Amino acid sequence: MPQAPIDVYSWPTPNGHKVHILLEETGLPYRVHPVNIGQGDQFRDEFLAISPNNKIPAITDPDGPDGQPISLFESGAILVYLAGKTGQFLPEGDRARYEVLQWLMFQMGGVGPMLGQAHHFRMYAPEKIGYAIDRYTNEARRLYGVIDKRLSKSAFIAGDAYTIADIAIFPWLRSWENQGIVLAEYPHLKAWFDGIAARPAVQRGVKVLADLRKPITDDKARDILFGKSQYERR
Repeated sequence: MPQAPIDVYSWPTPNGHKVHILLEETGLPYRVHPVNIGQGDQFRDEFLAISPNNKIPAITDPDGPDGQPISLFESGAILVYLAGKTGQFLPEGDRARYEVLQWLMFQMGGVGPMLGQAHHFRMYAPEKIGYAIDRYTNEARRLYGVIDKRLSKSAFIAGDAYTIADIAIFPWLRSWENQGIVLAEYPHLKAWFDGIAARPAVQRGVKVLADLRKPITDDKARDILFGKSQYERR
């Protein structure tokens, strides 16, 4: 029986692209539903029902682990779920699996939040705060250094194989210039980055919804993304 498509509620951001890339890599059928986070779609009741933290991406799989539908939010959890569902990009052996999961947590707890802050204070903040720019730019450089050192010892983030750890980290590094990074200063990372970017499934994944994303230029979008709209109780 053909696999029913997974419904993906997303937007072309690094966290969204993680899931798009893995779906393309695995070959699972899916339908994408744009959640325009600049217009406030993430606060709609139907989206909050599956993503109570009002963040993209989220998925609904009609063929869940027990044969019943399952909805998931948090991009890292979705990557683990899809890897487990397909038996791809996450090793079965305990030691190798934990190696991947620790680097996935490194992305979720460090790379995403810190590079996001660097991007915000360098590009989007309504006032240029030197302390914040320096703090997060320096942290971005530190994280790039951690990744570069790791990749001096292994072909991929978690070892010799391409895994969800690579898929999680790669989209966050695509905006390296806006994060204050000179990629050539991290040669091992750059070689890895160029190799990941050349993968056909990655190229397809980063194109998902990409034509819908527009620069943030109006005050309403800024308020929805960064202002008081984020903090209303729902």
